[in-house]
Amino acid sequence: MNESFGKKEKLKSKVLIDRLFTEGKSVKKYPLRLIYLPLNDPEAEFNKTGVSVPKKNHKKAVDRIKLKRLMREAFRKNKYLVSSQLDSRYAFMLIYTGREKATYQQVFSATEELLKRLVEKEKTR
Repeated sequence: MNESFGKKEKLKSKVLIDRLFTEGKSVKKYPLRLIYLPLNDPEAEFNKTGVSVPKKNHKKAVDRIKLKRLMREAFRKNKYLVSSQLDSRYAFMLIYTGREKATYQQVFSATEELLKRLVEKEKTR
């Protein structure tokens, strides 16, 4: 099981990010929201993932960066839930919606629950 989160797995394309926010579906589990969109590219070998913490809720850059690190780490540890159970590739955006700073355990369990819900939703589709 590969638990890396390399450059090829990061969501960087502005076009894809715009498409994700306009056409994507979402799943929520406080304090996170996951927006996802199936990738049409048959050659895509990785899921593309991005994280976001709104400046509106967390004014200090230090706090936003810390939360982003926690979210990336939680996703890195739980990404096997998606990659092992779904055949197609997806673009993901994890957004932190809470107003207070969460612990790693809270972010980890929320990420795990989100990915399980995603797999459940997509398998029934």
